[in-house]
Amino acid sequence: MKIALDYHPKLYLGDSIDGKKLDKLKKKLENRPLTTNCFVIALSRNQEDQLDILSAKLFVQRYYRKNPPFVVGIAGNREEAFLMVEKLARECMAVRGDCALKEYLKWLM
Repeated sequence: MKIALDYHPKLYLGDSIDGKKLDKLKKKLENRPLTTNCFVIALSRNQEDQLDILSAKLFVQRYYRKNPPFVVGIAGNREEAFLMVEKLARECMAVRGDCALKEYLKWLM
């Protein structure tokens, strides 16, 4: 079961994620998501929301194989993911003056 994830060029990593082992973590996310204990921050597909925080274990579902998320961040746990979204919102507010996270992340590309 392989999922073809797309990653933001400026991938945000939580403090508990080792950047040196990022390639290994990405392979694990794509090939064995049930054994991956992390959370992914992804662009939301709907118009109402900006970001989704997803457990990597969800990627075993057929929906995610057909509709892989666009990953903008990886966190070690749910709380860390929320802190990363807060940091991203502050960064966006400082640069743009608003919290249009989707547009900000696309601008960073």
